[in-house]
Amino acid sequence: EVKELEVALAQRCGAAHVISCSSGTDALILALLGLGLRPGQGVIVPSFTFAASAEAIAVLGSVPVFAEIDPSTYNLDPDGLPSALAAAQAQNIEVVGIMCVGLFGQPADITRISAFADTHGLWVLDDAAQSFGKVPVDVQVLGVDMLSLSGHKIYGPKGIGALYVRRQDGLALDAQIHGGGHEMGMRSGTLPTHQIVGLAAAAKLMQAQMSGETQRIGMLRDRFVSHLQQIPEVHLNSPITQSIPHIVNVAFGGVDGETLLLALNNIAISTGSACNSASVEPSHVLTGIGMPRELADASLRFSFGRYTQVPDIDAAATHVADVLGRLRQ
Repeated sequence: EVKELEVALAQRCGAAHVISCSSGTDALILALLGLGLRPGQGVIVPSFTFAASAEAIAVLGSVPVFAEIDPSTYNLDPDGLPSALAAAQAQNIEVVGIMCVGLFGQPADITRISAFADTHGLWVLDDAAQSFGKVPVDVQVLGVDMLSLSGHKIYGPKGIGALYVRRQDGLALDAQIHGGGHEMGMRSGTLPTHQIVGLAAAAKLMQAQMSGETQRIGMLRDRFVSHLQQIPEVHLNSPITQSIPHIVNVAFGGVDGETLLLALNNIAISTGSACNSASVEPSHVLTGIGMPRELADASLRFSFGRYTQVPDIDAAATHVADVLGRLRQ
């Protein structure tokens, strides 16, 4: 009977709408495969600020599972949304999959997307792993049919995620893990109580601290960006004025990306998303928006969170400046 009650309450839905999963990626795969799409039906993955490839690799990577489906992606700007969704419906596309907050930190207008998608009879799947606990996530306001989240993204334990399913419209997913019929028949397996409790506690804490932490982290992000802007050939990939403050993606000119990453051994950084960590290629997001290969290779993502303090910001910026100076010489 143990469910993610705090998670459900934070999203203003009943606990019966929340399915426990092993990760955010697991939740996305269950959502897509569980719909039982048939050959000829597909998935549209739109993004408003950047190209369609700006969505998580967890979403894009799951599409080829539908071997006989030719997945379609669209670059949807707000003015082109109605006609694009109408075209998608004409091509037998049934699912709109989109991130609530993109990999550069920019939020999407999920409510508007959902409203248009509903008029065209399309399901909406929201990947909220990067946004839950950082921006208000209310499934009733967003109007989504499914929403996935990840435990470790909100300082909960690894190995736990959740999928919201809007069941009042009769939406039910075919189980991809069969067995005892757990989770209302949509995902079998004995529930990991300790993981669920950890997820619930983390969700409750993130909701309670969201406003204050967003303001504090915003000040830290701005301080870090101000430091970086004193360094030549630094390019901000994240649209700062339109993004949440928790992440910033930066490209460094005049330096080899892999060498830079290895040399910055005093700070923890990444070249892309956690769900694409096995790839040594530059982020598909960066190349997808037309960034030159040399800058995409030398782009790094810096994250700021609950444990980040001003001395950390200053030390990281100083380290980056020192390393860049040595490498460019």
